[in-house]
Amino acid sequence: MSDIARIGPGGRPRPRPLLRTFVGEVLRRHRLEQRRTLAEVAREACVSVQYLSEVERGLKEPSSEILAAVCDSLRIELSDLLAEVGRDLTMDRAPVFIRLGSSAPRQHRAAGPQQHGGGAVMLLAA
Repeated sequence: MSDIARIGPGGRPRPRPLLRTFVGEVLRRHRLEQRRTLAEVAREACVSVQYLSEVERGLKEPSSEILAAVCDSLRIELSDLLAEVGRDLTMDRAPVFIRLGSSAPRQHRAAGPQQHGGGAVMLLAA
């Protein structure tokens, strides 16, 4: 059986993701799904367009009050935003594996733990 190692792109250890990046991505995804502009959402949330843009791009760490105002503007619950961020973080953390000891190493991304019978099974997708 070959050894399996967790690595990131280029063979380097994967850096920890920033929470603000995922929060911004989820906010932007909801805004775009609603086909709304930055200006519309910012106006309703009482924040500047520039600030909301920086939040969406993960450049600013919004306070809980700002997050609540933006969620209200987008008509989503803060708990739903955080749950979606959690799912995105989990998907991003899915380790990339390389099978060692073979003539042509292939990378695999884990699909996450799956329940099978009495225990958890980690699935690898080529």
